[in-house]
Amino acid sequence: QVQLVESGGGLVQPGGSLSLSCAPSGYIWSIGQMGWYRQAPGKERALVGFTTRTETNYGDVPKDRFTITRDNAEKTIYLHINNLKPEDTAIYYCNGMVWDTEMSSARNVWGQGTQVTVSS
Repeated sequence: QVQLVESGGGLVQPGGSLSLSCAPSGYIWSIGQMGWYRQAPGKERALVGFTTRTETNYGDVPKDRFTITRDNAEKTIYLHINNLKPEDTAIYYCNGMVWDTEMSSARNVWGQGTQVTVSS
């Protein structure tokens, strides 16, 4: 079964920037609404934002630092974070609706997550 794979996490200094990607591990016919979530140590999972083909909405995050984009041809979404702060440290997860083939019903898929650590 095709999965969603997050990449791009790592250790970053405060004030730096980071770009995360979420791509299918194999062939997918299409993606629908897709989103990013994050879970900081000791806290509940929270919505970063989600994107459709026409709009993007954000959760309780600073919109001046978080940007979600998507490439429908590549069935990939991205999360760009600027001016990283220690409180951004979390596991970042990708989630969304996937059509494996044109004839398939959509299924909701979660990635395994990628660790982002902001520290000097």
